[in-house]
Amino acid sequence: MTNVLNLIGGERVGDPQVARRNPADPGDVVAVTPSSDASVVDAALTAAAEAQAAWAATPAPARGAILLDAADLLRSRHSEVASDLSREEGKTFAEATGEVRRAIDVLRFFGSLGWRGSGEVLPSALPGTTVFTRREPLGVAALITPWNFPIAIPAWKLAPALVTGNAVVVKPAELTPLSVAHLTDALVEAGLPAGVLNVVHGKGSVVGDALARDERVAALSFTGSTGVGLGLHRILSDRRARVQLEMGGKNAYLILDDADPLAAAKVVAAGAFSLTGQACTATSRVYCTPGLREAFLDALAKEAESYVMGPVVSEQQLAVDVAAIETARAEGATIVSGGAAPTGQFLRPTVLTGLTHESSVVRDEVFGPVVAVLGVDSYEEGLARVNDSRYGLTAGICTRDLTIAHHFAAHAQVGVVKVNRPTTGLDLNVPFGGVKDSSSNTFREQGTAALDFYTWSKTVYLGHE
Repeated sequence: MTNVLNLIGGERVGDPQVARRNPADPGDVVAVTPSSDASVVDAALTAAAEAQAAWAATPAPARGAILLDAADLLRSRHSEVASDLSREEGKTFAEATGEVRRAIDVLRFFGSLGWRGSGEVLPSALPGTTVFTRREPLGVAALITPWNFPIAIPAWKLAPALVTGNAVVVKPAELTPLSVAHLTDALVEAGLPAGVLNVVHGKGSVVGDALARDERVAALSFTGSTGVGLGLHRILSDRRARVQLEMGGKNAYLILDDADPLAAAKVVAAGAFSLTGQACTATSRVYCTPGLREAFLDALAKEAESYVMGPVVSEQQLAVDVAAIETARAEGATIVSGGAAPTGQFLRPTVLTGLTHESSVVRDEVFGPVVAVLGVDSYEEGLARVNDSRYGLTAGICTRDLTIAHHFAAHAQVGVVKVNRPTTGLDLNVPFGGVKDSSSNTFREQGTAALDFYTWSKTVYLGHE
């Protein structure tokens, strides 16, 4: 068991009270954290505000070098960090190892950007005048991170915020405090000045709300549920602070008759069942045209039976998953695979058929290894069904027809389109985000696009004597 404390002004503080247990072995207490109140948030923001100016004045290459050194430290502890991530979140060790690798690569990517120019020189119509732009840090950024990627998502929010000269206050998910502790330990040991990075543990309704309402927070980046995200958006918008939201998804896949049924089943299963289905980009509804429906469904059921799963993250999330399956059964679903009572917090991958597009399990996010397969008569009907959702994060299509693939890419109402690839997974150098209720529809995360959220542009006219 590890006591994971708040980090404020370079000091580890707080009274550990809340235990986080291993979802695969509830007798294993992984970490104990404080349950902080608004006064702790105030102290963290004070420390961040005091440290930010000096950090912004630090040359960008020096800021980037700290991220690179932190990446090296994480690399040297890769197995230990992956083991702790697996224990607290429930990922298989292989999945946890991959996520830690992602966090390391994110730090390296953004660390290297410290050496990249951040402005541009533009022509002016005025004689004897040079026009150039500067990218300035916003000040203090608040970062609220989820439990399902407990080190990768904090890394891809922290790294661009820090390399551009902002100070940050991080509110990690209550279920996964230890992974963030490993990340922040590496950054502190790499030489990050006291106060530039602060961490406050506690309930989202307390800590998150206090961060959103404090005028010292110039920007807030949030990943989590749509309901909470939209509430934060209203608070931040009222005081014209910058806000970035990555929220829910109900990601669809369209399987056409010209696809290979076995290959399509592998693609859908990877998107639906890897990471225990606990990803905002997970495939959760599939539309299949008539000629391939039977062969695809049979292949998908076999794929589902072959998956080695980690546990569902918590008893509460497990109850949501089981309730969704039982509701689907009450609505007339046929359970093709899975659906049985869970063993502990382990739930078998579940494939459902016999539902309509209006069924709750087809419309509402489940966030578990549950996928519904429905029939459509044509590509056009399938595209319409894919787009008929309040969410718009990712969508995919399996086809050999390049013309249809391009049409789908142009007309799918989502932020990320996958053709013959799982809806989950994204390279770290490409923009990520959604539309509709999946996002704030403004700034993207990841890649160089992530720098835009944490900076503002200044135009300078330089006249020559």
